[in-house]
Amino acid sequence: MAISEFAESGADLELVGIQKRFPGFTAIENLDLVIPAGSFFALLGPSGCGKTTTLRLVAGLEDPTAGQILIGGRDVTGQKPFKRPVNTVFQSYALFPHMTVLENVAFGLRRRKIADPVAKAHEALRLVELDHLATRKPIQLSGGQQQRVALARALVNRPALLLLDEPLGALDLKLRRQMQLELKTIQVEVGLTFLHVTHDQEEAMTMADTVAVMNKGRIEQMGAPQQLYELPKTAFVANFLGQSNLFTGTVVANTSTAIAVDVAGHRILVPTQRSHRHAGDVTIGVRPEKLSLHLDAPAERADHNMLGPGRVIDVSFSGVSTQYLVAIPGLGNVIVFAQNMAFGPVAGENAEVWVSWNIEHGFGLEDDPATAPRFEPDADTRSIAAHQRDALQTELEEA
Repeated sequence: MAISEFAESGADLELVGIQKRFPGFTAIENLDLVIPAGSFFALLGPSGCGKTTTLRLVAGLEDPTAGQILIGGRDVTGQKPFKRPVNTVFQSYALFPHMTVLENVAFGLRRRKIADPVAKAHEALRLVELDHLATRKPIQLSGGQQQRVALARALVNRPALLLLDEPLGALDLKLRRQMQLELKTIQVEVGLTFLHVTHDQEEAMTMADTVAVMNKGRIEQMGAPQQLYELPKTAFVANFLGQSNLFTGTVVANTSTAIAVDVAGHRILVPTQRSHRHAGDVTIGVRPEKLSLHLDAPAERADHNMLGPGRVIDVSFSGVSTQYLVAIPGLGNVIVFAQNMAFGPVAGENAEVWVSWNIEHGFGLEDDPATAPRFEPDADTRSIAAHQRDALQTELEEA
């Protein structure tokens, strides 16, 4: 697609064997990824996991050390950013303060000499419900309105691929949730491919069709948000997407329906189909909201696991639920989320309690309990100094 053309619909994105090394560390290690056309895809992970570097590689702001980047089946690895059918929405908005909202949105169209830029800019502003503010300057808008202007400025170019780099990070909680819904609605309406980079798990799970969780330069797990939450493969995913109670033990029995794991003398059952390992030492888990808290020892049930007695060491009220931290001898601390159905906590600190959960809610991880580091850091002092020198030279040239 020539840069002067509009994309009628989103294009697929394919990363093949992408590697990115900086002097001093590896940012991305052999990344293969396919994002279908017209989808809302989220790259989720903590700072330093490689998600923003991936986005910058796709945008053309960084060059890969190895590998190929294909958009719509066309290799764009060596293309300059302005020649790629891509637009980026940054967290900082990056609006021109001296221009009106309308001028900001029409700016890219004028530079590309697209016909009727003003009408197209008005159309984009109507899409984000801001056309009535077209004559205002960015300083006269709220943070949420500025974010929508930045989105309109990117959408008006009809990129085959829209990159969102932590676009909602500067907004307050209520506005962020409102924008999450609006972004998803706009993506469905315009039919473009969205690649959203974020560290906010709720944001990714609310908007994306598919979520890829990144850790140390590669994808730990990818799938639908519910699948990742309910059936994580690794301890990293289990703890990054919400909280999990994880236990390590040895498989002592194995049937066609469940494995039995000995955890410090406690026998815990996990469905076979929900466990990635079925022999030897394994790590199993259950989400805190799946647990029930009991003030008396519950009757044993074939379809439930039960642990206790333990002692409540902390009670934290969070509005819709109360979090209990229960110390169980031999197992450590177990987290329980209980929905607030009545006034006041179910159990106070120092109370003796038991916890139980339906066997079907447990999961078994793919992780080997003793996992080696993924790759050794490149800590050569000369390469780090060279990287710092190059960065300073680039900064001086830009100034």
